Amino acid sequence: MILYPKWYDPYRDCLCDLETAIDGLAAQTRAWREDHRGWVASAMRLWKRGPLQQFFGASKPVVFEDDPVKARSMDRPWMVWAGKAQVGHADAVRVEDGFLRSRGLGAELVQPLSLVCDDMGIYYDPSRPSRLEKWIEKSASLRPDQQMRAADLIETLKAAALSKYNLKVPAPDLTKLRSGTRILVPGQVEDDASILTGTDTVRTNADLLRTVRSANPDAVILYKPHPDVEAGLRTGSTDASALADLVLDNCDPIVLLGQVDEVWTMTSLLGFESLLRGVPVVTLGAPFYAGWGLSKDLGDVPPRRRLDVTLEGLAHAALIDYPRYFDPKSRLPCPVEVVVERLATGDIPRSGPVNRVLSKMQGLLASHSHFWRRR
Repeated sequence: MILYPKWYDPYRDCLCDLETAIDGLAAQTRAWREDHRGWVASAMRLWKRGPLQQFFGASKPVVFEDDPVKARSMDRPWMVWAGKAQVGHADAVRVEDGFLRSRGLGAELVQPLSLVCDDMGIYYDPSRPSRLEKWIEKSASLRPDQQMRAADLIETLKAAALSKYNLKVPAPDLTKLRSGTRILVPGQVEDDASILTGTDTVRTNADLLRTVRSANPDAVILYKPHPDVEAGLRTGSTDASALADLVLDNCDPIVLLGQVDEVWTMTSLLGFESLLRGVPVVTLGAPFYAGWGLSKDLGDVPPRRRLDVTLEGLAHAALIDYPRYFDPKSRLPCPVEVVVERLATGDIPRSGPVNRVLSKMQGLLASHSHFWRRR
């Protein structure tokens, strides 16, 4: 298996070793196992339907049906966009963006390279167990090859400065800041599902800043607004000037992690990205990475999370086991390493201007239709 055959890598169009071939075959096999019966999908905005077909429709095209009764009657597994799930979707698989999503914002209709499917709950809602929690529990004891793969992945992410959206923006100048403990406070979208389900007493960016300043009166507080809020696409704008030493508009928070001592957050994914880079994290909500012995948790974390998990175990669960990845070049299901390489090099096909305009029009039409249905 190692010395006699020649193995081919369809993602990079070259010969490869057995381990690389196995990772690719595993991604494609998982996709076939989950998709060969076909899917029926509900509550999917028009612009998301193309990417969903790419991810889940290779064996049989995805059927889009918003009526739960009709969707449930089809002889197919059923999925719903997690943030749109209602009481009538209780038995549907939840779908959401993964943690290495794209180069660009989802709110700007940039297509994702990773999606998660959760048959138990969804990672950002701590009120009930999620499939990610089960993967994290399982990752408390990794095999040596899994440990090595996760460690290599962490090092690659750090070296390439990759994050969820990978926005290419200038690095801020922090040389004129006064001395003291530097605390990075990432702002969040205040009506985001992770805030609505994963926080208790601290639920707004203003409350977050007040809590951090009260607990750290002498610290140098750096506030980074959420990019969706900066772009005017989501809610969560706040005047942080009275509580923060510096408001960091339009900058890459990943670059900041090498220049701060701590990160305080409600439920932001930046907390997870900070843990990967060895930066101490304090949580005030119950994000998926809280409760496993890796962060200092001041929020109401579910008592079922009591295992001690290594950083490699958390990374393996969140970045290898939980999401599915799609390679936009080969148009095949792929392992995480291929997406990391695409994001690091920028080797990602871009949709043309006509497609981008059409995508935005579809999003506007969907919002307009939803408004009139509510009326």
